[in-house]
Amino acid sequence: MANQLKYNQILDAFQELLKNQKLQAISVSEIAHTAGIGKGSIYYYFPSKDAILDALVERNYEKPLQTAKELADQTEISPFTRMAMIFQACRNSSSEFLKSENHTGPGTQEKSFLHQKYINHIITELKPVLAAIIRQGIQAGEIRFEDPEALAEIVLIILTVKMDNTLIPSSKEEIENTIGALISLLEKGTENPPGSLNFLKSQFR
Repeated sequence: MANQLKYNQILDAFQELLKNQKLQAISVSEIAHTAGIGKGSIYYYFPSKDAILDALVERNYEKPLQTAKELADQTEISPFTRMAMIFQACRNSSSEFLKSENHTGPGTQEKSFLHQKYINHIITELKPVLAAIIRQGIQAGEIRFEDPEALAEIVLIILTVKMDNTLIPSSKEEIENTIGALISLLEKGTENPPGSLNFLKSQFR
């Protein structure tokens, strides 16, 4: 318990520092000072500052990823409903991360780097889970598609970029148009009736 407490103190300190400073300007000594622990203790838990950042990304998406893994086993729920629930959970986590930033924090280029870290993590972790759900839908005859992994990756890339809305900033109307087009392609590609997946739009309003 004590070890986990210090581990989280380090992550909390780093996240707090990121609100007002550029990533490159934050030193391990400063993280230790903000966490209220010795610098040597940092290296007991993390080999580098990059490792702390990776752990922070992982922690911030821990809940939605756990939700996704639990939903993968709930085959009594339709695959597209489970996908919508996963997207909503991830959107909530993205919103919390974005809310924590302010105008005095990192510059645009650095924010893009941080967002890329988040997007890479969530796509990497969610792809096998989403592919498993799609595969279950194929086996149940609810989805007709030959490559679950490719479909999962396509959907995740589009949705995470739109959920984040910093790599390619878009207006609300542009996001709605993109999501509408994706849903239309999903309906055609999985041989679902037109309009049958429109409920997915509610996850992005």
